[in-house]
Amino acid sequence: MSEPKYIPLNLPSGSPRAERQGFMRLCKLLSTQTPRNRSGFTHEEWTAAAELGDLYTQPTLAAAAHTAIDLVDQGWTVQVDRLGPLFSPPETHGDREAEKERIRYQEHLRRDEQLRKPSVRRFVQRMEGAHQHGGQLISVFNLMRDGRDLARALDADPTGRSAIQPYVQVVDDSVCELTGFRLHDIWRYFRHTWSNAYATVPGRSMPILVRDAATPYHAVIGLAAISSPVVQIAERDTWMGWETDVFLRELRAKPTAKLARWIARRIQTQQDEIYIRDLLRDGVIQPADLTMPTEEVVARLKADAERHRQRHHRSATIREVRNIDRDAWVARAETDLFRSKRAAGLAEALDIRMGLGSYLLPKPSVEGLRQALDDSRTRSQLRRLVRRARGERVGTVIADLTVCGAVAPYNTLAAGKLVGALAVSPTVLAAYRKKYDRPSEIASAIAGRAITREARLSLIATTSLYGTGSSQYNRLFWPAEVLGGTEQGRIGFHELGRSRSFGTSHFTDESVEALLRLSALKNSSVRVNSLFGEGVSPRLRKVRLGLAALGWPSNELLKHGRERILYGVPLVSNLRDYSLGVDSTPTYLMDTSLVDGDDRIAAWWLERWALRRAQQPHVRKSMESHRLTRPIRHGARVPLPDGEVKGAALPSAAEGP
Repeated sequence: MSEPKYIPLNLPSGSPRAERQGFMRLCKLLSTQTPRNRSGFTHEEWTAAAELGDLYTQPTLAAAAHTAIDLVDQGWTVQVDRLGPLFSPPETHGDREAEKERIRYQEHLRRDEQLRKPSVRRFVQRMEGAHQHGGQLISVFNLMRDGRDLARALDADPTGRSAIQPYVQVVDDSVCELTGFRLHDIWRYFRHTWSNAYATVPGRSMPILVRDAATPYHAVIGLAAISSPVVQIAERDTWMGWETDVFLRELRAKPTAKLARWIARRIQTQQDEIYIRDLLRDGVIQPADLTMPTEEVVARLKADAERHRQRHHRSATIREVRNIDRDAWVARAETDLFRSKRAAGLAEALDIRMGLGSYLLPKPSVEGLRQALDDSRTRSQLRRLVRRARGERVGTVIADLTVCGAVAPYNTLAAGKLVGALAVSPTVLAAYRKKYDRPSEIASAIAGRAITREARLSLIATTSLYGTGSSQYNRLFWPAEVLGGTEQGRIGFHELGRSRSFGTSHFTDESVEALLRLSALKNSSVRVNSLFGEGVSPRLRKVRLGLAALGWPSNELLKHGRERILYGVPLVSNLRDYSLGVDSTPTYLMDTSLVDGDDRIAAWWLERWALRRAQQPHVRKSMESHRLTRPIRHGARVPLPDGEVKGAALPSAAEGP
């Protein structure tokens, strides 16, 4: 076993002595915690025990204290010596079950913190309370299925077709006709039963319910959500073949006229989709610069971009235009944020035209492409062009499956696999295209006119909760012919690799807000306004800025130690070329026009998974344990924690480590 790594974390030099002493008291209390002896106390209880006082008036201490508590909650250990606190990150376990337990504990801390919030408790209690609908008293329990009823129904029908009748319901602002609940509230209630905390995601998000038409109120089988993807995942991008270095290696090995024409189109399109009227009006560029750019023009545009970027971050009043149906695209384009983006984008486009354009414009050819690839400067420009093309399309043709799973009692029948298959079905692909076949907010703001990006998906990706494996996605493949594809083909979840253990998922909202407030009070030169279009992951940038204000090593503290398995479902055979835009049309592995796709997937799942599991005694016993007779003990019920945290007594601030 390797020696533990210790990182000294203390308040910045110059902090008031009382705050430094308070942080030392807190760390002495935290040093009593070990991965096998964790109390589960709240932030409020820890800070009260350490007698830290009003943290709002002590922003440095607040940021340090909340962050330290989060680290210990996630398995870090603390030692305190005469020089100050030393923090050591958790060890990863070779034991699969021990590692799962470690991650499950971490997730339950944040989930239970959320479920203790008064607003969340009121929501859960309202859903579980009865209301009148259609002359009946209805509660969320009507959307659960008694496991004994399910077992009897499966006994009565050996095919399972009448016992379970799954279908997809895309969640929108409408109300469930059978229960009177808003669809969003149904989805949210059952999402609170997950082992991790419920959180909204930025960008696109399409929640999905999978329901059972075999029950009177169409009980919920499971949930899914199709959302905007993580922009850069090396393992995913390499597997797809559109990662920049991978693409260029293949391009050098086999340059084609088709790819030469695509590059030429990209050079022109990148320039044409930028609003330039104010740049011409302000004298930053002249009309001739668009066809005969120079280094001087590129330098002026870069300077203009930097000037407006700084104005955006200094601005106390954020001018944000949000209604894409009503507000003028030109008005949004001329905000400081998008002026900066446009000037920088045009600088890049003209720089690429000066280099690559000399080989491929106006008549692209294979020979011109070969010559461009032999030129080190144009190779660098080609890298930028490919990255830009990928950046434009990654959020439109790729999506992440951010929620996917089944609720009791259906989960005993491996219904998570059913939900996963239905989440990439023709029904969902059609709904996604219908919802997002509209002007892109960022692209339209840069162009000063409506720009509609591609909304036909090419790949849906997801991750396992645990790095040790995923029973839900493991071996989840089905014949393509089930959905009208070829007899030889198959559709399913391919393992793409493993994600890096890096991010902010181990920090609570209390820590993030305390870190953000500290960075703002320290006169940080960079504002994080959380505006759409400002950049990816505002939460990550907030945490980085706050940790920098403390003088703590952000790269070390952002390692959460949760390596996860990446999965991807390729939906088209021309994955790389359609995803990049080389091909204008996707070649789907299924018949996306099928109207009975849900039924076909359900029939495959029943035969392949559900009926086999239903015959196993331990599965039957588990299924029947979920009962709706009072007192209700059912796995699909939100597990509200007690108002008070149960655990060992808090140590006194006077006690040593």
